[in-house]
Amino acid sequence: MKDFLRALETQRWDDHRFYHHSLVNQTLHLISAVSFLTAYAFMFSDPVNAALIGWMVSMVTRQSGHFFFEPLGFDEENQVSNEYKEAVKVGYNLKRKVVLLSIWAFIPVALYLNPTLLGLFDAHTNMDGYIDHVGKMWLALGVGGLLFRTVHLFFLRDVQTGLVWFTKILTDPYHDIKLYHKAPLLLLRSIVSRQHA
Repeated sequence: MKDFLRALETQRWDDHRFYHHSLVNQTLHLISAVSFLTAYAFMFSDPVNAALIGWMVSMVTRQSGHFFFEPLGFDEENQVSNEYKEAVKVGYNLKRKVVLLSIWAFIPVALYLNPTLLGLFDAHTNMDGYIDHVGKMWLALGVGGLLFRTVHLFFLRDVQTGLVWFTKILTDPYHDIKLYHKAPLLLLRSIVSRQHA
């Protein structure tokens, strides 16, 4: 158990130090964390809406922080290249995220073009039905993406690394709130001080 917790701490630390420099990104992660906890609360009573919240709010804010507000060049603070960080990343690095997010964005298009999604659903007859089908597919994508990478890590690394990453992902919202709850105020102070400089 000590090895598991130590590995979890290492994965969390690598994620924080390599990918969360920007106060904007930290603030977006806080928003993402709160909305993920909201999605968790709906998961068993209304999984479709949980998936919609998870993907449309939580994932959009979280990933836009990574793609638009984090430096993608040499990491001066840690003295490592972006290539090194991407290689160290246990879960979805930026290239893997592009693939995952491309599938996510394609699902609504696919359902619009083929309302039965090759016979998986009865064709939707209104917007509510369309949104319900999108939510179900996004839920499947979220669960599938989590399980796929976990099992993938079993083979790439070992079972413990996969289970540690699985645990990290599920508990990230709690950990992000703990780490980044002050980020919005720090960001606001930074903006105000720049305006007065």
